Formats: sequence, C-alpha cells, structure tokens
Amino acid sequence: MRSDNVTKGVEKAPMRSLFYAMGYTKEELERPLIGVVSAKSEVVPGHIHLDKIAEAVKAGVRMAGGTPIEVPAIGVCDGIAMGHIGMKYSLASRELIADSVETMAMAHAFDGLVLVPNCDKIVPGMIMAAVRINIPTVVCSGGPMMSGLVKGEETSLSKMFEAVGARKADLIDDEELLEFEENTCPGCGSCSGMYTANSMNCLSEAVGIALPGNGTIPAVDAARIRLAKHAGMAIMNLVEKDIKARDIINEKSLRNALACDMALGCSSNSVLHLLAIANEAGVELNLDIFNEFSAKVPNLCHLAPAGGTHMHDLNNAGGLRAVFSELTKKGLIDESLITATGKTVGENIEGACVKNYDIIRPIDNPYSETGGIAIMWGNIAQDGCVVKRSAVAAEMLSHSGPARVFNCEEDAIAAIYAGKITDGDVVVIRYEGPKGGPGMREMLNPTSALAGMKLDKTVALITDGRFSGASRGASIGHVCPEAAAGGNIGLIKEGDIIDIDIPNAKINARVSDEEFSKRRKEYIAPAPNVTGGWLARYMRNVSSSAKGAVME
Repeated sequence: MRSDNVTKGVEKAPMRSLFYAMGYTKEELERPLIGVVSAKSEVVPGHIHLDKIAEAVKAGVRMAGGTPIEVPAIGVCDGIAMGHIGMKYSLASRELIADSVETMAMAHAFDGLVLVPNCDKIVPGMIMAAVRINIPTVVCSGGPMMSGLVKGEETSLSKMFEAVGARKADLIDDEELLEFEENTCPGCGSCSGMYTANSMNCLSEAVGIALPGNGTIPAVDAARIRLAKHAGMAIMNLVEKDIKARDIINEKSLRNALACDMALGCSSNSVLHLLAIANEAGVELNLDIFNEFSAKVPNLCHLAPAGGTHMHDLNNAGGLRAVFSELTKKGLIDESLITATGKTVGENIEGACVKNYDIIRPIDNPYSETGGIAIMWGNIAQDGCVVKRSAVAAEMLSHSGPARVFNCEEDAIAAIYAGKITDGDVVVIRYEGPKGGPGMREMLNPTSALAGMKLDKTVALITDGRFSGASRGASIGHVCPEAAAGGNIGLIKEGDIIDIDIPNAKINARVSDEEFSKRRKEYIAPAPNVTGGWLARYMRNVSSSAKGAVME
C-alpha cells in the first residue's frame, strides 16, 4: 500500500505520532488511507453543502474498512465571478486545483481518492490530478440544483442573466427583475441547466470515474447522500483490486464521454476540459475527433439553455443510464469498459430505459442527427473554434454580417446595453483568450444581454474567449489562434463581413490573405492587461484553447 510510506515500520514512528496527534488510532492507521478531497465553501451554491456529501463519503469508506482523511480544495463560483476581473481566475484555477490535489495526495501517501467537487473548473481540475498521479479514484459530486419558478414557469440561471438584458431593453420592470433574483436559484447545487458544472458531472459518469447517478441526482435528494456512501464503499473496492484512474479513463472511455457530450448537448467548455483530461491521461484527443463524433452521434436532449427542461427532469427520465441505453442501440457506446463500480459499462446500464421520451428523445427521432457541439475552421480560426450547436436557433446556423469589433468584454457589453448592436451584426470580442484575457473569460453577460433583448436569433458573437454553458444563440468561442498569439481575429476591422456556416464547419472573414498580411504589418496589439500575480505566470505558460488551455 502507498500509505505504508507513512504508517509502517520503526522508521515511520514520527509520522505515526503526528497522526496520533490528530486523534487517529492504531487500528485506523492499519487500514488503507483514503483522501476525501472536498471543495466545500460558503461562496459557491454548488459547494455550500459538500460537507454533508463528504461526511457521507467518509461513512462509506469506514463501512468498507478504510480510513477517510478529508482535505480541502478551492473553487470559483463562475456566476459570481462573471463580468469582472474575477472571471480571469476561473479557468486558470483549474490548474491550481489539479496541482493542489496532486500535492495533498502525494505528500501524504493516500491509497485512494474520493473527489467531492460540483462546479465548473473544480470537477475537471480534480480529475486531471487523479489521472496525472494515477491512483484509485472515484468522483462524487454534490448534484444539481432544482429549477426555480418564475411566473409559473421553471427557470434557471441562464434566464436570470437574460432577464438583465430584458430589463435594459425595458421589456420587464424592476419588480419583475426582483422576482427572477429571488426565485431563480432555490437552493444548493450546481445550477440546474446543462451548463458546464452539470456537463462535467455527467461526463464524469460517462467516462466511468463516477458512479451511476452522479450527473443527475439532485443535490437535495436523499439518493445523493446514499450515492456518496456508495462512492466511499466503491473506492475501497478499487483499492483492493488496484484499479487506477488511468485504467478507467483512457482512449476508449473518453470516446464514450464524447458520445454522451453530443447526445446531451453539453457546454462548449466540455471541449476544453476533455482535451485537458486527455492530455493528463496521455491520450491523443483533438478537435477533429469532436467533429467526428458530432457527425455520427445524434442530439437527444434539449435541457436549458437549449430548451425548457432541467437536470431533475433528466434524472426522472432515467438519467445517464437511459441516455447510454439509447446510444447502445446504434453501437455508439463501448459497453466493455471497466468503471468506478468495478463493473463494466454494460453491467452498469443493464435494465436501463428511457422513462420519458419528451426529455430524452429516442435515437431514431432525435432533435438533430448531429451532436450538440460543433467545431469550425476558417481564415479567422485556422486552429478551430467551438459552438454549442444545439443551443443555436435554426435561422442562425448560417449567417453573414458586418463585424462589430471590441478588444474586451466590457466594451462589448456597454455597446449592447446602449442599443448599438443591431440585427445582422457579428459581435467580435478579442484579447479574451487564455493568454490575452488572461484566463479566457466566459461571456455569459453579452450573450444573455442579446438573448434578453431578443437579438439572439439575429446577432452572432465570436470570441477567442469562451462562453458559459448557460449561453445560447450563435455564440462561437475558443477562436484559435487567439488575438494575443497573433491570430487573425486580432486583425478583423469594423465592418468586415463575417460568414458563419455551422453545418459545413466553416467560419471566414471576407478578407484576403494579402490584406491580412498588410494589416499584420501595421497592427499594434494592446498592452497586456495583467502584469503581476500568478495570472502573469499563467499567461506566459498556458497553451492554446485547441490544446485544452493546459499549462506548458
């Protein structure tokens, strides 16, 4: 056992004395030591209750003969960080989380890990660490929030942000805005649509590192506590059988996750995170493979923001097991792969079926024959860009319009709120990429403003930054190379015509190569907006979004 390095032998007596100082007993130190990494905090709705999840995990570990040891992890609330300097820290925090989990696990010789995250960057950050150090691991998230209720209709965070745009356009008044504020987020959990947090919790289950139900059981459901106890028991089984993180997360299981991603219509951020997890696992994954799966895996779900249903609806319809059961009908899932249950995918989904075909479409009658995510290329995205196709209105799948160019999110939002963006425009926000931001801020404010002002079906938005999973409309992010790395998006001028063709994976400015070369010689890039702190180090070392924005 790895923990023998701190618990066994005469020479380890000083280490044992430090465990005794914390109240551990001789009997506890003779059992496997399981790190329970909890991201509980009092600033993230998805994490406010993780102490209860961690306690249940620890109970499961003890029941199965292990010794749980709880350690902390940080987490940024993307909603609270949105629209100001705080969002620069969000994606970058993923690397801090991965490094800190690695540090705690390796420094204290844990035999296994149960990871207790819930929200956007925390889930992939923890998983990145697990596959990096490659020890037995189970993910047990905190579960999704229930949807809110406004004017008799279910609602979620995307509608809250869109209500701001509606108020700016005088489509609602202050009293109506307050009703959204007080009733959109009714309690703990990851915000209730198929946003990034729930996308990654579902994909954790799809890739096999989490138990069935991890992605969809609501945070307030007693089944979530039972799941946590079973996760604690499951890690002991993995430790006994020496089933490590990379035995579960590999090329084949990542392809299962990609199929699930397309079927669910996950957040476009899932592209960044799956690329980063694959990088840590030593698996070759690129943007071409995403389009390969998008071409063959139909989109079966339209949860918010793409539609009016939410995570508890997906859970009641059968959850991920039901989605997998549909995908197996066309051979789109490898059922032979081992999972955190110690059983195969096929064994995990045995007997599963869709309980509500209004929530999970039958595979022969999908929302679309293509998946929820699409990758495009062109002269302003030679290395690719990403769009959540399932959340784009049909009339915006192909669009041409004049560029409205901004060098930061704040300037774009000001123009939108001031009514300076009109039907047909293509809003271009640059210098918001991994290096240029730095930190590749999410652009939920501008997309929600456009949606709230009823412009989401007439105006497109392109950025080298990224979008929240709550964004909808023709919101095209991750443009690569980014402006700060010399990408052509930095050379676009006001009024250039941009042609967007999502079905054919193309995005181009009507600017010749010769003109781009001329502009490059004349262009003076803005000065970096961050010069100190750890974000400056991040800016120097982060890779492109096409590589998952991992540190190099």
